[in-house]
This record gives sequence, C-alpha cells and structure tokens, in this order.
Amino acid sequence: MKAVILAGGLGSRLSPLTRATNKHLLPIYDKPMIYYPIQLMVDAGIRDIMIVTGGPHAGDFIHVLKNGEDFGLNKLHYAYQEGEGGIADALSKAETFIGSDNCAVVLGDNIISEDISHYVKEFENGVGARIFTKTVTDPERFGVISYDPVGGGISDIIEKPEFPPSDDAVIGLYFYDNSVFSKIKELVPSSRGELEVTDINRKFLLEDNLSVHRILGTWIDCGTFESLAKATSIFYNDKKN
Repeated sequence: MKAVILAGGLGSRLSPLTRATNKHLLPIYDKPMIYYPIQLMVDAGIRDIMIVTGGPHAGDFIHVLKNGEDFGLNKLHYAYQEGEGGIADALSKAETFIGSDNCAVVLGDNIISEDISHYVKEFENGVGARIFTKTVTDPERFGVISYDPVGGGISDIIEKPEFPPSDDAVIGLYFYDNSVFSKIKELVPSSRGELEVTDINRKFLLEDNLSVHRILGTWIDCGTFESLAKATSIFYNDKKN
C-alpha cells in the first residue's frame, strides 16, 4: 500500500504567513505541519510516499523534506498540481505512482493522533474505500455523514451542508482501491470549479463499497490561525509533560 499526502493550495486563510512559504510547511510547535501526516503514514507501516503540492512555493518541500531522512526513509516522491483543481484533481497526479496498489490519502494540513496501522494492514488488499470521521461542533464546515434512520448505515455524504444531518465530519484521511482513478476521470467540477473528494466517496457509496471508522484520538484541520495555535498548544503541552 502506498500513501499520497496532498499539500497544494495557496493557504489564503493563513495569509500573510503563506506569502513566504507553503501552508503545509508552517510550524506546529517544533516541526513543520507536513511532518505530522508523513509520520502518521510511516508509523502505520507505509514507506512509499508521494507529496502532491503546487503554487509558488512548491520547491520549498524539497529543501525541507529532502529524501525523507528525518522519517527513516530513503526516498520521497513529488508531484506538482497546476492551479487549484480540488482534492480529487490533486490525487489524480499520483496515478502513475500508485500503479496497481491501494492507497492511503491524507491532507497535509490534517493532524491525526491515532494509530491507524491496523486499518492499513486490513485494507492493503481490500476493495472499495474507507473514510474516517470525527464528531465536531461545527459540521457545516466539512463533508458530513447522513445516516439512514432505519438501518443506521450511511445514506449520503453532504459537502458543507447548511443544515448538517449529523455531527460526524469526514476528515482528511481516505483509503482507496485502484478504481479511484477511473472514478476521478468521471467527475465533473463542482460549483466551486473543483473536483470534490466527496463526489469520489459518493461513487463508492453507490457501489456499496464504502466503510467508515470514527477517529477517537486528536484530529485538527490546521487551516485557520485558531486551529494552528490549538495544534501548537497541544504538542507543546505533550512535550512539556
């Protein structure tokens, strides 16, 4: 199983910090943000990792990460996304790298403190997709799970709903089998002009090939100044104690 870490975008919500470098290279306490999702994948037993980035500071990743020596790796792979075509478009850049394998996909600004090695082993030769959720207080900011009131299973995934059907947000961690790339080719841009990851997950759901796991540990989407400060505080206190 291989891993793809998506680290593109302009990070406009974190300007002026992102005028100098890519959002995913900003510090979370004593490490660049991108270190945390890479370490998550390495701790889960995945050593073939691609970073997909873009924008004017894409080259900064090579200066910071080099070949992955800080993680005990001999090599990292890199791909470049033109523009801001969305998460699904960014993932499409890794098709040749993934080849015939299954893949774990994690957003570079998502900090996840949970051992996912069991789920990686379970999915290595699996079929379909697995998504991960976290119960949140502001589900309208995310893709949200809608549950069947009768059977209790997933009935839909709704992107940034005005009236969320649940408090279970889909976080930026996904496992896919190799059919994900043919599904991406079938997508049409959303009203935002992007290829949405929610639309990929819906395709697996319609095939009855989508499973879900709720994250019980820490999850932070570091896209705002508040969440950036919160993540730094958590890791500072962990080191202090």
